[in-house]
Amino acid sequence: MGKTIQKLFDTKNIPQDALELLENFDKIIQDIIPANSKQANALPKQIRDLSHQMTDERERRRLGYMNEKTALVAYARYFMWWNLVRLTRLFSNLDFSFLHDDDICLDIGSGPMTVICALWLSQPDLRKKNLTWYAMDISQQALNLGEEIFLSIATKTQNAKSIDEKENADEEILPWKIIRVKDSFGANIRQKVSFLTCANIFNEILQGESAPPDSLAKKYSRLLFPYLLENASVLLIEPGIPSSARFVSLMRDAFLRNGFFISAPCPHQDKCPMDGRRATKNGASGKWCNFAFETQGAPKRLLSLSEKAGLPKERAVLSFLLAQKNSNIKKAAEKDERLRIVSDTIWLPQKRRGYYACARQGFSLAICSSNTNVQSGDLILGAKEKDKRDEKTSARIFEI
Repeated sequence: MGKTIQKLFDTKNIPQDALELLENFDKIIQDIIPANSKQANALPKQIRDLSHQMTDERERRRLGYMNEKTALVAYARYFMWWNLVRLTRLFSNLDFSFLHDDDICLDIGSGPMTVICALWLSQPDLRKKNLTWYAMDISQQALNLGEEIFLSIATKTQNAKSIDEKENADEEILPWKIIRVKDSFGANIRQKVSFLTCANIFNEILQGESAPPDSLAKKYSRLLFPYLLENASVLLIEPGIPSSARFVSLMRDAFLRNGFFISAPCPHQDKCPMDGRRATKNGASGKWCNFAFETQGAPKRLLSLSEKAGLPKERAVLSFLLAQKNSNIKKAAEKDERLRIVSDTIWLPQKRRGYYACARQGFSLAICSSNTNVQSGDLILGAKEKDKRDEKTSARIFEI
């Protein structure tokens, strides 16, 4: 059997209406929160200031910073836009067929409902299903804005109306119901859920924690599990930096201990060979699991805004995990050798191209034949293992 390549960030799978809305997302925000020319001119500096608060000045940032209008507007016009680009690209290449009519879903740390909007944009089949979403966040203002953004996006992508807009009994309404929950992670909701999502929440939560990462993963997995129905699925997404990848790997361990199956990105259910244990921001003696794509295809006005804010972005990077307890998911596992590409191109002797990869056997090096073109995140089925290891890293070697 020959090899098969499944792309993780293939733009061909993004719906056309989603591409058009992403290109014009700034106009959607402008319709909801109009900005005059003076406010527009001030936006790049506000974005830059908020970026500092979210990174090198994070210890001075207030927990409820998203309740401040200036910060919320800057976040929606820039950071949410970039997150929608990342998540729509990823979600368009994942399988969400496990979601069914009348499923209950929970988005923790929802903010302006970026995950919910990205899932609607990327999965046209899900737009037809009746889903109830609990959107949980400590910022009421962010939730209010998020629902407005979602309704705007949803009504632009199908001839449906929100309940508030419905005039006649025969008019179609949006099949997704949003329930806003102004509260923090761990708060009770009325129903257990079949799908739970968290995006970029632990990156913020852990900033105020001093306990070791493994203790924190145990703490937050114990808070997460009570939300779930028996056959639930959980999607975690974090920035593709070593500390976040390390935490995702520890959460992976918690899921496996509790009977979950890891359906993406992992090609196996064994110990993570790229757990970020010894990884650092400036390099790594230990590898961490993250995936990246080039941003040249991002919306032109978003790229321009990045330049004006002094935050040019050439690559979008993330770490993620899709864990599922549905027994039907397990049937597709490990019939063929599966490799997940987790690096950019590595140039080897004789001008050969190689990539670090994750396999059931552990940390691996995939060496390409001349006609194979792979990228970060690609899943390779049918690769052939060679009977030797890489001298530099001791990685198992596969030919693809």
